[in-house]
Amino acid sequence: MLQQLNLTRIPPEDEALRSPVRAFLAEKLTDVPPAKRARSWMGFDANFTKALAEKGWVGLTLPKEYGGGGRSPFARFVLIEELLAAGAPVAAHWIAERQSAPLILRYGSEAQKRRLVPAICSGDTCFCIGMSEPDVGSDLASVRTRAERVPDGWQLRGTKIWTTYGHKAHFMVALVRTSGGPQDRTAGLSQFLVDLSLPGITARPIRDLAGDEHFSEVHFDDVVLPDDALLGSEGGGWEQVNAELAFERSGPERIHSSTVLVDAWLEYVRTRGELTEAERLLAGRLLAELSTLRNMSLSITAMLARGEKPVIEASIVKDLGTGFEQSIPALIGDHLAGEPENSVPNTLLQTLEYVASMCPSFSLRGGTREILRGIIARGLGLR
Repeated sequence: MLQQLNLTRIPPEDEALRSPVRAFLAEKLTDVPPAKRARSWMGFDANFTKALAEKGWVGLTLPKEYGGGGRSPFARFVLIEELLAAGAPVAAHWIAERQSAPLILRYGSEAQKRRLVPAICSGDTCFCIGMSEPDVGSDLASVRTRAERVPDGWQLRGTKIWTTYGHKAHFMVALVRTSGGPQDRTAGLSQFLVDLSLPGITARPIRDLAGDEHFSEVHFDDVVLPDDALLGSEGGGWEQVNAELAFERSGPERIHSSTVLVDAWLEYVRTRGELTEAERLLAGRLLAELSTLRNMSLSITAMLARGEKPVIEASIVKDLGTGFEQSIPALIGDHLAGEPENSVPNTLLQTLEYVASMCPSFSLRGGTREILRGIIARGLGLR
C-alpha cells in the first residue's frame, strides 16, 4: 500500500555534517575537471575511499560494533548529497557500503558480519553484485548460474554480466540457482559471498561509449566455494535480493547523476554576462524539479529512520528521478546549441558529451523503468 510522502527536515545534528564534508571535498577534488567529476558514483578511486573512511564516512549508518558510524539515515543523506553534487569518485565503496553491508548484517552469520563489515567500513574491501546474466536481462528469476553441493562446500559455474567493477572488486554477492531450473522461477535461488580471488574466476571489463570500463563480465569455471560462502538460507535468495534492491533504490543518488553538468552550465551562464529570460526559465525549471524530488527522497529517508520499508515509494522516486536526470543533457544541449560559435568552454562541452552518452543507463541500473512500474502497479493493486 502506498504511504503518504510528508515534508521532512534534516535534523540539525545531521545537517551539521555538511560543512566538514564540503571542506574535505574542496581539498580532495581541487583541479579535477567537471567531465571527470561527472562520473560521480561510477568513478573508482580506492585512495579517495580510504581517505573518506579515515573520516568515518564509509559505513556512516552501520552499527558501531561492526566498525560503522552508528549515525541516522539523515546523516547519510547529507553525505551522499555532498559527494554526488561535487562529483566525488565513490565507486570503490559505493555498492559495499550501500547494499552489501546492510544485506550481510540482515542475513549473514555472525562470522560473516565480523569478517566483512569492518573491512567495508575501513575502505579495505570492495564489493560488486552478481545479478544480471547473458540473455536474462532484468528477469532475475531466470538466472542459470548454478552452485551445487560438493564435499568441500559448493561448486559454482556460470556467468554474470553488467557487473559494476567486477574486475576490481574483492567480493561479489551473487544470486545463483541451488536447485531446480529457470522454469521454477523464484524457487531454488540462493545468494553467495564469492571471494573473487579464487581459482576459476575470470573477470573481463566491458568498455562503454565514453571509453570507461566500469562494467564487466565475470565467469565462474567450476569454482569451489567454502560452506560459509552461503549468505542467509539456501533457497532464500529471492527474498534477500529484493531486500538488497530496496537498499539500492532508497537513496538520493537517483536525482544527482547530472548535477555536475548543471553546475558547469550555471557557471558558464553566470560568468558570460547577464542572464537571458530563457536561461532563467531553464534554471528555474531544473531547480523546481530537483527540489520536489529531493523532498520526496527526504520523506523516504524519514521512513527508513522509522524502520519502515518504503519499497513502492522508493520505486516511484527512482523512476521520476532518473527521468529528471535523463532530461538534463537534452535541455542544456538545446540551450548551448543556440550560443555563438566557440563561446562555450570545452570543459562544459566535454561534460555534456559524457552525461548525454551515459544518461540512457540511468533508468537501467537498479531496476529498469518497466520493472519499477510493475512494482508500483502491484503495490497499488493494479496488477
